[in-house]
Formats: sequence, structure tokens, C-alpha cells
Amino acid sequence: MKKLLLFTTAIVFMLFSQAYASDINTIKATIVKHSIEMGVDPAIALSIARAESGFRHEARSAHGAVGVFQLMPSTAKRMGLNAYSLNDNIRGGIMYYKNMYKMFGSMELALAAYNAGPGNVKRYNNKVPPYAETKRFIAKIMSDYHRLKSNPDPAMINASKPQTMAPKAAPAPVVSRVEDKLQVEVLDEDPLDLELNPETFSI
Repeated sequence: MKKLLLFTTAIVFMLFSQAYASDINTIKATIVKHSIEMGVDPAIALSIARAESGFRHEARSAHGAVGVFQLMPSTAKRMGLNAYSLNDNIRGGIMYYKNMYKMFGSMELALAAYNAGPGNVKRYNNKVPPYAETKRFIAKIMSDYHRLKSNPDPAMINASKPQTMAPKAAPAPVVSRVEDKLQVEVLDEDPLDLELNPETFSI
């Protein structure tokens, strides 16, 4: 009975782990997709999400931040988004980082503003505020960012692979009758290959 219980527990744990990994991969792919669409380097977006929530949409902070990018619902609402929606949370987090980057002009200051708020960065003359939590936040994300630039996440690799359009179905024969003789003509069309080149990001 004990062996059966242990076996059952192991199976449940294995299935749960596989489902959890699948969910994380889906979230990573969504982050990469929105990053590319918004012109943000997927490596920095993935690094922020890892540091903020470990890619867990159910994550909640004591301060009220929610989701993969730990957005405050009020912040998301100002952007016209719903922080409790996975898709909106990801878009909102990337959008907020991009806005901070445009405001301060560097990754470190953008991350400082993301963590401590833009007001605190301005209060210290556009420098990283002397908060231990903010400094740890920046160091952790920059370390992960450089790691991903050297060893890209599979989600980044998949997004940069050339994609080929599926070949068109063979056209139906065109049948015509000329002088009581049947003529059959098959229109031949070659499939088109569409190659998507990897994008270069400055943010």
C-alpha cells in the first residue's frame, strides 16, 4: 500500500511538473512575441519577468502587485490594460519598461525606475537610488540579461527561426473542349518561402 501511494504521488508530481513547464514555456513565448512587436529586446523582458515572478502569473506581492511582471492594477489601468489578464500583464510590463527606458536612456536607470519608481530616480539626479532592494534587482536582472545574450532561451531561438509558408494546394485541372477533343491543362505554381530575419533591438 505504501509503495502504491509513493508511486501515485510520483506520477502526480511528474504530470504537474510537465504541465508547469508547459505553462512557463507558453508565457516565455508570449513575452518574446510581445517584446519583438514592441521593439524591446526579448532578453531584458524575459529577465525582468524571471526576477519579478519566476514567470508565474498567479504571483502576488504584499504591496498589491500582480502577475508575471508584477504590475500594480492602478498602473495597468492607466495604460488601458487589465493587470489580472496574462496577455495584458505581459504587454503592460514591457510597455512600462520601454517607457522608463525612453525617460532615462539606459537599462540600469530604466530598471531602477521599474523597481523604485521614476520619481525616486529623478530625486537622486537621474541616478540609481541608494536602496539595497533596487540595487539587488538591477544586478540580478543584468546578470540574467547577459546570460541570455550569450545563451538565448529556446523561446528566443524559436522566434528567430526562418518560417516557411505552407505550400499551396495543387490547383484543379482546367478542362476545355476544342474541336471535340479534350485538353487538360494543369496550372503549376511554386510555393513561396518567407524568411524572417532576427531583429536587432536597441532597448
